[in-house]
This record gives sequence, structure tokens and C-alpha cells, in this order.
Amino acid sequence: QVRLVESGGGLVQAGGSLRLSCAASGRTFNRYAMAWFRQAPGKEREFVAGINWSGATTYYADSVKGRFTISRVNAMNTVYLQMNSLKPEDTAVYYCAARPSIVVVTTKGDYDYWGQGTQVTVSS
Repeated sequence: QVRLVESGGGLVQAGGSLRLSCAASGRTFNRYAMAWFRQAPGKEREFVAGINWSGATTYYADSVKGRFTISRVNAMNTVYLQMNSLKPEDTAVYYCAARPSIVVVTTKGDYDYWGQGTQVTVSS
């Protein structure tokens, strides 16, 4: 069982930056692939970024590539999402997710554990 707790959301102006954190419980964090998803009002939850167990491999949605960076520190059971050059269309609830695999996938149905979400609002 893995418990995930996100933090770091907030209100920021367009062009600004935020860093989201996701703290995970459990002693086998380094056996999990991790990802960030987001869900805007009235829209489906979508993949944002993912990272494999070691941090050596990362994946990004086209909409955030070059602006967002996912990273992890296994010794701290934490995964981060650094978000730069934020746009109003990045406004959403951001969720951390984990799957017990070394492989990252982009489909939300393949993730077993989810955090409660943190709100990110980007004003124009």
C-alpha cells in the first residue's frame, strides 16, 4: 500500500513558476513508476509527466514539454514537478500517481495509487 500526499499548488500569474511535491509512504518507493496527471473542470484527467523507478527515464505530454520537469529523490520518497512558463491553460487539479512497476505508462487506468490532488491556478 502506498499513500501519496501532494503539496505546492497555488495561484500564480502567467509566465510564473511553481514546484509541486508528492511525498509517498512505504519502504518500496524505488520500485514504483511515478507520474503527474491533471484535471481541469469539465475535462478528463490527463497525463502530464512520468518518471521511471530510477529517474533515468522521463516522459512528458506535448503540451508541457520544455516547460515542466519531473524528478524524484528515492531516499526521500518524493517526486517533484517543476513547472515553468505557466499558462492559463495549465490551470487544473494536479494529481500524483504511482504504479508498482519499473515502467512508466501514460494511461491513468494503469496507476494503482493516487493522491488527493493540489490546485494550480494560473491567471492571465
